[in-house]
Amino acid sequence: MNSNECIFCKIVAGEIPAACIYEDDAVFAFLDIGPVNKGHALIIPKMHYEKADQCPAPVLSSIGAQIGRIAKAVASASDCEGYNVLCNNGRVAGQVVDHLHFHIIPRFAGDGCLQGWPAKTYADGEMDEMLEAIQKNL
Repeated sequence: MNSNECIFCKIVAGEIPAACIYEDDAVFAFLDIGPVNKGHALIIPKMHYEKADQCPAPVLSSIGAQIGRIAKAVASASDCEGYNVLCNNGRVAGQVVDHLHFHIIPRFAGDGCLQGWPAKTYADGEMDEMLEAIQKNL
């Protein structure tokens, strides 16, 4: 997908309205129109990058510098009991819009979101093999 077809790029360009929470030269944050809970916000780079590994470090740094501040504001406004900060990269990971975005989701007991974590274990030696493979790819 190119940026001309991207809904988030159209939001940044002002072609589609959004409930803007925060904006600077590199970052745009707005309320999700399909919230998991009220106050669910999205933080995006203004430039089009599909996944976190494709986004330049300075842009990721600009986003990261605002996540805590925006999360605090969302948490205070929604009076939530906690919140998730999530970033899905690729369809298999749950990414629906092919523009890098971070979710801030206010959480409440019994809200039905992310019920548990499907943790697995490594077989003997698998963790060392994975660690070595990852380090080779840094």
